Amino acid sequence: MPTERELAISPIVQESVQHNTRVISNIRALTASLFGVASGILGLESYSGFAFYLLGTFFVSILIWALLANGKQGQYFQGPLSELWAGDVLGGSMSFVLTWTLFYGLVRA
Repeated sequence: MPTERELAISPIVQESVQHNTRVISNIRALTASLFGVASGILGLESYSGFAFYLLGTFFVSILIWALLANGKQGQYFQGPLSELWAGDVLGGSMSFVLTWTLFYGLVRA
């Protein structure tokens, strides 16, 4: 938790935090659907499909950390661990499963 002095030097602007959260959420929703398409086309089933999703989500988090946050997630997020690395993983899983089963059915039918 930042101290009062740190907040006075570099204040947290709520609009910026909301914008950053919205951007991360949009990126995760889009990539979850893309991972679902890829795993459906590849014909992945059961645990291998979910492992593909989790590895892909972790890779996207690394890209966001490296490219968008420039390795300084503390400057862009209040709770970097929860917002950047673990945020919206379960929310994106519904999009993943939907597109995964759709494309699996289309390819295998």
